[in-house]
Amino acid sequence: MKIRPATPDDVLLIFSFIQKKSEFDRNIGAYSGVLQVTEDKIRKTIFGTVPFSYVLFAEISECVVGFALYGFRYSSFIGQPSIWLDDLYVDEDMRSQGAGAALMSYLAQVAKDNDCTHFAWNADVRNSRGLNFYDRLGAKVTEQKGNRCFLTWIPQILAV
Repeated sequence: MKIRPATPDDVLLIFSFIQKKSEFDRNIGAYSGVLQVTEDKIRKTIFGTVPFSYVLFAEISECVVGFALYGFRYSSFIGQPSIWLDDLYVDEDMRSQGAGAALMSYLAQVAKDNDCTHFAWNADVRNSRGLNFYDRLGAKVTEQKGNRCFLTWIPQILAV
């Protein structure tokens, strides 16, 4: 398993994973909108002068099987950043083979390197497999509004 940051050459690959993630969400009833993202928007917002998000890929034998899209948030009261995990997706036939855990482990090191306090994200309650995975990581559901669960995770590497 190899984790690598996305490069500008990966715009089409990022776009394809966003499409797959939206289809997954649509299939569990968590998304009914129309994707407005384009390759050009990805190029401008992720690889522009000021990157608004970052992308990691999980590869097995040079085949990309998963991705994580994340960004940093900053708390003025704490004076430190945290990571907002916007998307974590692993191809269906590659789930339970360590790609999600490898992506989260890599992200934990990114958080440590950037003096982050924690991770936050949300997941749909109907994504029981994903919620079980997050629970095994040690993430906690801090709030639930309808079908939306809000999660927080402080990896061991940050708790030291």
